[in-house]
Order: sequence, then C-alpha cells, then structure tokens
Amino acid sequence: MPIIQSAKKRVKVAAKAAARNSKTKRALREAMKELQTALASGKTAEITAAHVKATSAVDTAAKKNVIHKNKAARKKSQLAKMVKIAGAKPEAKKTVKKVTTPSKKTTKPVAKKAAKPTAKKTTKPTAKK
Repeated sequence: MPIIQSAKKRVKVAAKAAARNSKTKRALREAMKELQTALASGKTAEITAAHVKATSAVDTAAKKNVIHKNKAARKKSQLAKMVKIAGAKPEAKKTVKKVTTPSKKTTKPVAKKAAKPTAKKTTKPTAKK
C-alpha cells in the first residue's frame, strides 16, 4: 500500500479507470457476440440492428482509448464485410438535411470607396514690401 498521498490517489483513480474500461470491453464483446448470433440466424433485420450496435460499441471503445483507433477501424471494416457476405446491407450513416432559417442579411456589406485625396494648392508666400 502506498504511503504518499499522491500515490494513494493514483491507486483510486486507476481502480476507477479499470472498472470503466472493463465495462466498455464487456459491452464491446457482447455486441460482437450478438452480431455473430444474428449472422447465424440469417435474419436481415436482426443483422442490421446488431451491426449498428456493434459499430457503436467499437466507436465508443476507441473514443475512450480502450482500443486503438486503427484497431477500431479494422474491426468496423471486418464487421461490414461479414454483414455484406451475409446478404444484408451494412448500415450507412444517415445524413440529416439541415433546415436553415432565413436571416436578416447573409451577404457581407460592401465597403464604400474612399474619396481620392485632392491635391492641395500651394501658394507661394508673398514677399513683404
């Protein structure tokens, strides 16, 4: 057991992180197994739903640094390949069309041209008589 206070805190923080990481890993493994069972059943609706769930679990694990981002990309590619071989279409990301509201003025105001400086008329000082 550590004696220094900062070391004691690191033990607590590490324990919390380990618990969080193990939950994320467990969710990832469960999603993978669910996809495997759906692929075995052959029902396209189940396969698509399980693929979405598995892809989400992989993304979450990568975001939390439980798995490396390259491993996550590789796993997602493998999942999509399995789903494609099974005959179901991999779920593509749905794009939501953003509705824009008209604003007062969307164009940039045009700057006025600066007036050309006029040449000063210089008068010679008159000599005193």
